[in-house]
Amino acid sequence: MKAHEVRGMTLDQLNDELIKLKKEQFNLRFQAASGQLENTSRVRQIRRDIARIQTISRQKTAEAKA
Repeated sequence: MKAHEVRGMTLDQLNDELIKLKKEQFNLRFQAASGQLENTSRVRQIRRDIARIQTISRQKTAEAKA
């Protein structure tokens, strides 16, 4: 997910996407622990997407308060 795609979302959409990604991250961690994880690069990608969404969400919240 690119930053320009995330910036186009509303805060509600960002929160929904964040919940979805955290669930996927949990599932990937569970697969890694049980030795069933096939695509190990997806863990890193999910982690970065979560950070990107949180950062842009904070920026939008700060802009709304200002």
